[in-house]
Amino acid sequence: MSKKRPGGESLPSAPSTATGPSPDHEVPAATQAPDPKRWWALAVIALAQLMVILDGTVVNIALPSAQRALGMSDADRQWVITAYTLAFGGLLLLGGRIADLVGRKRTFVIGLAGFAAASALGGAAAGPGMLFAARALQGAFAAVLAPSALSLLATTFTDPKERARAFGVYGALAGGGSAVGLIVGGLLTEYLNWRWSLYVNVPIALAALLGAPAFLRDRSGRRSGHLDVPGALLGCGGLVALVYGFSEAEPRGWSSPSVLTPLVAGVVLLAAFVWWQSRAASPLLPLRIVRDRVRAGSLATMGLATIGMFGVFLFLTYYLQVVLGYPPVRTGLAFVPISAGIVIGATQIAARLLPRTAPRTLMSSGMVLAAAGMVLLSSLTVHTQYVTHVLPALLLLGLGMGLTFMPVYATATAGVPAQDAGVASAVLNTVQQMGASLGTVLLNTIATSATGRYLHSHVRGPDADGATLDQGVVHGFSVAYRCSAGVLLLAALVAGLTVWHRTPKHAGHDAPA
Repeated sequence: MSKKRPGGESLPSAPSTATGPSPDHEVPAATQAPDPKRWWALAVIALAQLMVILDGTVVNIALPSAQRALGMSDADRQWVITAYTLAFGGLLLLGGRIADLVGRKRTFVIGLAGFAAASALGGAAAGPGMLFAARALQGAFAAVLAPSALSLLATTFTDPKERARAFGVYGALAGGGSAVGLIVGGLLTEYLNWRWSLYVNVPIALAALLGAPAFLRDRSGRRSGHLDVPGALLGCGGLVALVYGFSEAEPRGWSSPSVLTPLVAGVVLLAAFVWWQSRAASPLLPLRIVRDRVRAGSLATMGLATIGMFGVFLFLTYYLQVVLGYPPVRTGLAFVPISAGIVIGATQIAARLLPRTAPRTLMSSGMVLAAAGMVLLSSLTVHTQYVTHVLPALLLLGLGMGLTFMPVYATATAGVPAQDAGVASAVLNTVQQMGASLGTVLLNTIATSATGRYLHSHVRGPDADGATLDQGVVHGFSVAYRCSAGVLLLAALVAGLTVWHRTPKHAGHDAPA
């Protein structure tokens, strides 16, 4: 038997107590009284999410100033970014399982406090080594903070309409935080100094720390059991190796042993991790979480989306500053439309439609819109006007990201048993982080290669003049943008083929702690 949803799609009929698209999504059907402080809890969780996402880009604009102030070499400056991504991406699975075992509220508070302390340490750095160490600590505490924040959100909001609104806010921050980071980084660098790109996290963390004890209510997951140490070593080691290999591919090239060795080691370690998880008594990542088709499709959509979207910030920042000559603040403000588009797409469109619309419809539509924005960016030239070409593209990209990220977050975490909420959230964050790392390397390699071919065919003398060099760089960006559009269309296809069910009506119900 089947029933029709609006729009004509057939869905399998199910008993009234069904809570999700597959047995893996099943949770008790009985509902609990909503937490009266849940919207204040959302504000606290949103602050933490903004801080973690913002920190991925807020340092980027400040990096040249930090390099000059601390005497960093060109070869070493990448470690300001890599130290953070290595620790964050490599430790996410471990952080998610710790949240499930120790308690999500407790790990949330620990992550906040640690992130604030690491940020203060980085802001006070007296040399490159101190800054690198502080950034690694930031990443480690972010790996504890991010999964606990998302799992707290997933278990706090269970009513479909309220859940959609809450995840709309979360999705807007997840998608727009990077753009906000560029704006904040430009303002702080130009009007204060580069250290404030790190110090800015301290007041945000303190505000969230003040609200956490009063407004967050953890729900009981599994408080017994033990940490899967072999799984942690294999999984975290594999992720660290992959992130390191991706980060070294840009400066060293794909054929370098320094790149191939960690990439191969990462694949081998992750293969061993999957094998061990199928046999461990208390696995770090219960494979039932990723075996579900709907959740796996949502994760794949997120991974492809972040691979394709990352070129927006990477290339457009360079284009605006170097080719068009924008100062840091104007560059940051140029990204305001994409943030506005994300907020509108996530909170005003996706959040309103998700309770009565198939998630795959929103995800696929969002990725098609984002792909259209990428196609517009691929037509940029060295003389392009911001208002006529860049602005429409950013609005399309923002709306597309908002429409996609919000239902992905809601669907990938819906119906997960409470004892696995932390690690399920960590898997989603890991996919997003790995997609960003891989997207950076792949798209930059494509752009650099295309620029090289352009200059080789257009330069007649030993050196290129400035105009020709700019044209070559923009040509490389255009090729990368077209590839990004292809990846985003693939994400739309994956979502359309795999995410066939509605978001469960009830998710994450468990007893209050």
